[in-house]
Amino acid sequence: MRGRVWPEVVEVCPLEGLSLWLRFSDGREGVVDLSGLPLLGILERLKDPAFFHQVGVDPETGTAAWPGGIDLDPLVLLGALGP
Repeated sequence: MRGRVWPEVVEVCPLEGLSLWLRFSDGREGVVDLSGLPLLGILERLKDPAFFHQVGVDPETGTAAWPGGIDLDPLVLLGALGP
């Protein structure tokens, strides 16, 4: 976890719609549906399926990221997994 106090995203896979399957450095994993998040501004690009499927893991930020510097807070993603 490179000294961070929160788990990092270590694997991500885009699913249908605006869902991501995620695995975190602490072993938690699951599906997060982003359709309920306010995707405004630069995040509106995520609504394009071709762009959404370009997701990967940014090793510097430890989260799901897309081209152009678009990423999501790993704590938001972790919280969306539930308990």
